[in-house]
Amino acid sequence: MTNTGEPPEVVLVTGASTFLGGYLVTRLAQDARIRRVLAVDSRPPSKDMLRRMGRAEFVRADIRRPVVASIIEQSQVDTVVHAATSVMDSVGHSPAIKEFDVIGGMQVCAAAQRAPSVRRFVLRSTGMVYGASADSPAHFSEDYRPRNEPRSGYGRDLLDIEGYARGMARRRTDMTVTILRPTSLLGPRISTRMSTYLSSPVVPMSLGYEPRLQFLHEEDALAAMEHATFAGRAGTFNIAGDGVVTLTQAVRRCGGIPLPVPSPLLTPVAGVFRNLRVANMYGDQSRYLTYGRVLDTARMRSELGFAPRYSSIGTLDDFIARRSLDPVLPPETWVRLEKRIDEATRGLV
Repeated sequence: MTNTGEPPEVVLVTGASTFLGGYLVTRLAQDARIRRVLAVDSRPPSKDMLRRMGRAEFVRADIRRPVVASIIEQSQVDTVVHAATSVMDSVGHSPAIKEFDVIGGMQVCAAAQRAPSVRRFVLRSTGMVYGASADSPAHFSEDYRPRNEPRSGYGRDLLDIEGYARGMARRRTDMTVTILRPTSLLGPRISTRMSTYLSSPVVPMSLGYEPRLQFLHEEDALAAMEHATFAGRAGTFNIAGDGVVTLTQAVRRCGGIPLPVPSPLLTPVAGVFRNLRVANMYGDQSRYLTYGRVLDTARMRSELGFAPRYSSIGTLDDFIARRSLDPVLPPETWVRLEKRIDEATRGLV
């Protein structure tokens, strides 16, 4: 197999019990051009997911252990898709998650590097690697190096794993390494911290800030990973839907009540409202929801050759429609309130 977009023969996908890993396996198993699909995870997928995977072979293995190297070697895997990173989970970061992400990523990269059969490696990273701060650029390009890169959390984990992947690419010049950096995922089925946050009836927001956000539909995330598996394009690529949405727009479209609070109080206030189904807030997410983050996707289109089906606003609207979110305040109420505020403000001038 060469790295010119020819279909792979034997594909190994990590994270088979996760939404993205499991559904990617399902897609690949339905493609007759691929001879074998190996789905690897330390936890078995649900019975429904196993049924969907069809002819794919599930292998129960902990990617933090050297056994992953044996699986790759014995099966003569030519394409590895590392989708086991935990960045889309609806829970906060923890030392256990860091160990799984970083040690697992290191082992998978080492195993792929040592296997002569592997010619293609795809890593699902995240836009969190750019961080978020007051001096962030209007658009993050793949070549941007933040002055204050993440020191902890999912962003830090994936920066470390990206480092392993790039080191592998330098040592294995015959291998194509593709790194995907998706923005915030939303969809009717996937559970992420952003989906939990936007589904809350009361939504804490940083007072005085209007962050600009992008969204990526769950189906587009899967399509991007599938495309990268076949395309064989080396490089790092931001993945996001067209356009931007402000946080206030997103919250109101979802029917939640914005609760502006001073940014240092964003995390503790979210904790106070936890019993009201307000999403837990963590440091990296708090900064993101204060300063926002917009990814430059020109390289995604021109070099990777991928275009999402859904725009950012289209992703949000599909999430709302298919999740059947009931607004705390209907849209017409917001219109009346905004009109009254506007009239009152003009009366004070």
